[in-house]
Amino acid sequence: MRTGDFKQTYGELVTLVDSPPVWLWSAALVAALIAAPFVLNSYALSFLMIILITGVGALGLNILTGYTGLISLGHVGFLVTGAYAYAVLVSKYHMHPLIGFLGAGIVPALASLIVGAPSLRLKGLYLAITTLAFSFIINTVILEARWLTNGARGISVQRPEMFGLSFDGDAAFTYLCLGFAVLTLFATLNIRRSRVGRAFVAIRDNDTAARVMGINLHAYKLFAFVTSAFITGLAGALYGIYLSFVSVEGFPFLLSIEALAILIVGGLGSALGAVLGTILIVLLPEATRLVFSLFSAQMDAVFTTGAQELKSMLYGLVIILFLRFQPRGLVGAWHDLRRMWVNWPLRY
Repeated sequence: MRTGDFKQTYGELVTLVDSPPVWLWSAALVAALIAAPFVLNSYALSFLMIILITGVGALGLNILTGYTGLISLGHVGFLVTGAYAYAVLVSKYHMHPLIGFLGAGIVPALASLIVGAPSLRLKGLYLAITTLAFSFIINTVILEARWLTNGARGISVQRPEMFGLSFDGDAAFTYLCLGFAVLTLFATLNIRRSRVGRAFVAIRDNDTAARVMGINLHAYKLFAFVTSAFITGLAGALYGIYLSFVSVEGFPFLLSIEALAILIVGGLGSALGAVLGTILIVLLPEATRLVFSLFSAQMDAVFTTGAQELKSMLYGLVIILFLRFQPRGLVGAWHDLRRMWVNWPLRY
């Protein structure tokens, strides 16, 4: 009978994955995602692209909120900054898309220093309000800088062509999003098991104890802001390319609520939770629409005309239910189910 997992060396403790079945299932999932563009229709493929793009942004926010415990309500500001950075560099100044993606990460990272440095002594609600104010300030700056961003008119964005490959088609762009998602997932997993990641978790659990242990709170909090903003900016660039048009209206505040809902539903501080939460939150409005359309055509029309309002209601309801009945999210539910399976017929 299996009694548990025992780590005998430090290398075993920080290894990325120590279970061959996990590698096997991960490889099967990647293979399925590679085959998906050949199987799914354009409507289903659009959901897959949104899931991959949203997953990148959620993993970025997970570094700041999940790992470090710094609540951000203004992460949409980094999304729109990354999208405009890519659009300005590629569409307006005709630079290479790789430079555009690099700028989409660097510009939000620099902007994060502006909001991160004054917020080093803030936590909880005060930090959340500060980040929220930052997102509104960014929108105002973008609208006023017409010479650079075209103001409210926005900027049209074409799908990129890199390494001799065109990502104009939906299937090709899905592979580009998949590449970014896989790289981001590996990056966040490795950050979590590194010295920096352990410092993030120490700050989240007890910043006073972390300071006593010699952790520089200001440096690591700033690093969390910069890393999170860099990844979120890449997600913003991908989302702008997906929309083919970058404007302030395309990045509403609801995206920040959606990102927080993803972390709460999936499980704070878990990369797997960010992935599971992304899948659930992205598919939830469509699944709800399909269920209600079975009962009445009028309900289907309501979901079509009031999509944004209904999304807000669904996100709020899901957040309340998970905080009340499953605070550890989908990852916590999975761990409980796995523990029950392993220990059956005993309870623990």
